[in-house]
Amino acid sequence: MFEGSYLGDRARIAPTARLECKICWTVYDPALGDPQAQIAPGTPFAELPPHWRCPQCEGAAEQFMVLDEAA
Repeated sequence: MFEGSYLGDRARIAPTARLECKICWTVYDPALGDPQAQIAPGTPFAELPPHWRCPQCEGAAEQFMVLDEAA
C-alpha cells in the first residue's frame, strides 16, 4: 500500500474522516455523502458499499487517502 492510506482496513478510519482519491484528488466528505451514487449525507467512508468507486475517475475505494479526521 501507500503512505497515508488506511491500508485497506476501513475500521481504522474515523467516521468523520475525509478521504481523497490519489488518482484525481476528488474528496469524499461524509458530511456530504455522494449524491451521484445515492450515498446519503452522514455516511462514513467505512460504511460505503463494496461496489462504491470514485465518482470522478472510477478509482477503487482503496485508492483513497485519509486527509483529516474531521470535516
